[in-house]
Amino acid sequence: MREAVYDNYFWQSDLVRLRAWSEEDWEWDYYTNFDTSAARLADYEINLPPTVLNSKKYSERIANLAINNCRIAFAIETLDGIHVGRINILLDDDENGTFGMGLKISSEHRGKGYGTSAMKILLKYGFMEKRLNKYSASVIEGNEGSIKMHKKLGCEQEGVLKQNIYTNGRYYAEIYFGLTKEDYLKIMV
Repeated sequence: MREAVYDNYFWQSDLVRLRAWSEEDWEWDYYTNFDTSAARLADYEINLPPTVLNSKKYSERIANLAINNCRIAFAIETLDGIHVGRINILLDDDENGTFGMGLKISSEHRGKGYGTSAMKILLKYGFMEKRLNKYSASVIEGNEGSIKMHKKLGCEQEGVLKQNIYTNGRYYAEIYFGLTKEDYLKIMV
């Protein structure tokens, strides 16, 4: 098989490349599931202890751009091929033209712009290719990295649900962000 040429590739930025999640990516999933603080911030809960079997089954379910609960999962790689994260796009509301995303970057790669760069690729896909009108996200209070990233992407804070998420022995606020296509076009294009 010859080498792919990425000179004019939609799924790539100057920092990361998105590719289909593969069954072989189970190991990344398994080891990142030991990061309890990241699980609390992303999933608003802690998961049961990770197992190799669960990570393999999960990776099999989401591999090859399979639609799983209206989500399509991608691996995030650096341009050098280092697997740094996972991102998915939630396409569950065609009627209203809204979409969401889920993002997880391994701890050693956080704060380097990989997540923001991957989000920009999927925002462009949602708005410019899928004809969607609004991106929405919720972030748990204390997830400063995600809050900062959403603001950097041009999202507006649209509301706060006080004491809405229970984890780690207390209630946390859930902060809602949104970005319309109209605002995206003013900022990103």
